[in-house]
Amino acid sequence: MSQAPLAKNSAKKKALDYHRLPKPGKLSVESSKPCSTQEDLSLAYTPGVAQPVLEIAKNPKTAYDYTNKGNLVAVITDGTAILGLGNRGPLAAKPVMEGKGVLFKQFAGIDVYDIEVNAKTPQDFIKVVEAIAPTFGGINLEDIAAPHCFEIEAALRKKLDIPVFHDDQHGTAVIICAGLINALQVQGKALETAKIVCLGAGAAGIASMKLLVAMGAKKANITLVDSKGVVHKERADLNSFKKAFARKTTLRTLAEAMQDADVFVGVSGANLVSPAMVKSMAENPIVFALANPNPEILPEKAMAARSDLVMATGRSDFPNQVNNVLGFPFIFRGALDARAKEITQDMLIAAVYALAELAREPVPASVLKAYKLKKLKFGPDYILPKPFDPRLLDRVPQAVARAVVKKAAVKKAAVKKPAKPAAAKAASKRR
Repeated sequence: MSQAPLAKNSAKKKALDYHRLPKPGKLSVESSKPCSTQEDLSLAYTPGVAQPVLEIAKNPKTAYDYTNKGNLVAVITDGTAILGLGNRGPLAAKPVMEGKGVLFKQFAGIDVYDIEVNAKTPQDFIKVVEAIAPTFGGINLEDIAAPHCFEIEAALRKKLDIPVFHDDQHGTAVIICAGLINALQVQGKALETAKIVCLGAGAAGIASMKLLVAMGAKKANITLVDSKGVVHKERADLNSFKKAFARKTTLRTLAEAMQDADVFVGVSGANLVSPAMVKSMAENPIVFALANPNPEILPEKAMAARSDLVMATGRSDFPNQVNNVLGFPFIFRGALDARAKEITQDMLIAAVYALAELAREPVPASVLKAYKLKKLKFGPDYILPKPFDPRLLDRVPQAVARAVVKKAAVKKAAVKKPAKPAAAKAASKRR
C-alpha cells in the first residue's frame, strides 16, 4: 500500500474517532445554575419556576431576562447542500450542525441547539422553523440548497421577530467582501471600477455579488457564470435570482469572461479555472478560488501563471483563508447583544469593514504564537484576520450592534418628524 492511502485512512480514522470518543457527538447541555440542594431544586423547577412563567406571560420581553433565549441560536438545516458533499439528508447533516454549534460557543460564547428538519418542501421547512422560533434569540440557516434557501430565508425574515441568517449566503458574502476590499487596496484598485467575474450562481455567489453592489461595485462590471456559462439576458433558463445579474453581453464562456478581469471569485467546484484563464486577467489580478476542499485552481498553479497575483482560498493550509467563522459568531453576538429583530444589510456591511480594518492593524503576539508564525503583516498574504485573533470578539460585534442602534435612531427620528400637510407639499413643489 502506498503512503497516500495510508495517510488518507489515518485522517479518516482520526476524524471518526474525534466525533465518536470519549462519547458520541460534539455538543452537550449543561446547567448554568446550581442544583445540588432541596432549595436549588425548588427554585429550578416547582414551585420557583412559576414566578418567571408569570412574568413572561405578562410581558414576553422578559424571556430575555429569565431564560437563555437571548443567548441561544438555532442552527437549522434540511441537509440538501452539506458542505461540498451535496444532498445527503438531514441526519447526515447533524455532524456539521453540531460543529457549527461548537464554533458559536468557542468564538462568541453563544449557545446552540442544532436542528435537522426532514422537510419535503420549503413550505414544510418554513412551518417547522416558525413553530419553534419562540425558543430562540436567533435562527442560523445552514446547508440548504439554492434556490430554496432564498425562498426560505425571505419567508422567515418576514414572519419572525428575531434575526434570521443564512450563513452560506451572508456569512460567506461578508468574508468575501472584507477580503476583497483589502485585496483591492493591496493591488491599487477600486471596487467601483473593478471588473469582477463570479463563478457559481448559488447562495454564496449571488449573496456576495449583491453585497458588493451595495458597497459600491457596479452591476455592469459583474459577470456571473454558472454551470451553463455566462448569465446573460438572452438565456431563457434563469431563475429570478440569476436574472438580477443577467448582462447584455456577447460573452458566453468562463474563459471569455476572465479576459481582462480584475477579480475572480469562485464558489463552484474544483479545477474549473486554468492557468491560461488567470494569465488572461488584467494587471495585478485577484483570484478568490473558494471551492472546498479543492479550489477552482490551486495556488501554486495560479501563482506560476501570474507573479502579480493576490490569491485566497477556502482552505487553512494556504494563506488568506476565506473562513465563515470570521463572521457568523460575531455577527450574531452583536445582533443578540443589541436585541436586533433582524440582520440587515447595514449590519453586514459594518461587519465587512470591521474585519477589513482589523487586518490592516499590527498582529498581536498571541496570534503569531497560535499559528506558529514569526511575523504577519497586511499585504498579499494577509488580507483577513485569523480566526483565533482575540480582537474579533470586541470589534465585529460592536460594529454590528452600532449599526442596529444607528438604524433605530434614524427610524425614531423619521417617526418624530411631522409630515407636511398635502397643501404645504403642493406649495413647496410650486416654489
